[in-house]
Amino acid sequence: MHLPDGFVSAPVAGATTALALIACAVSIRKTRKTLDTKTVPLLGVTAAFIFSAQMINFPVAAGTSGHVLGAALAVALLGPYSGLLVMTVTLVLQALLFADGGITALGANLVNMGLVGGGVAWLVLQSARTMRLPARFLPLAGGVAAWLSLVTASATCAAILSFSGIVPAKLVFPAMIGVHAIIGLGEGIVTASALSLILAWRPDLLNVAPQSALYRGRLA
Repeated sequence: MHLPDGFVSAPVAGATTALALIACAVSIRKTRKTLDTKTVPLLGVTAAFIFSAQMINFPVAAGTSGHVLGAALAVALLGPYSGLLVMTVTLVLQALLFADGGITALGANLVNMGLVGGGVAWLVLQSARTMRLPARFLPLAGGVAAWLSLVTASATCAAILSFSGIVPAKLVFPAMIGVHAIIGLGEGIVTASALSLILAWRPDLLNVAPQSALYRGRLA
């Protein structure tokens, strides 16, 4: 899903970069209000986990690749703003240190994996909050959020490739969505398992990030 250099047209790259910069600016402003000595370590651990997980790639088509996303876990633990910043740091480091994703396509990658992926996951978790479900249902909600966020992000990636004139929509959408729908099942299980372990063994993390879905031990 990491788009390389040359796969995003100049207009699409410009638009997605502008959108990514605005989203990051808002996220930095929101995160600074709740950042403390307890939140910072959680951000670092979450970023390290997502960085490692995303390094396992599966070839798809037309030079693109598929992998787990981690956005659902990030927003479940940290909330949408800190979650987006974690995804941003991860994608920047991957692009600069490992050439995993192009520099000119960084804005597009952040939009599809961070903004769209994380945003969709957060909407699912917020829906669970609205239903006022107890915390024990968070792993299930997180698993659903993980699958849906990955599939939606892959569709956004396909749209970017199509709009850039790289691959016809009739080819890229089935390829990207089909592969990531399968990968998403694995990510859903991993995300649900991670949240189950956190709820069972580290309940002290429930009150670390006020914007997270775990805050105060309830989805409501």
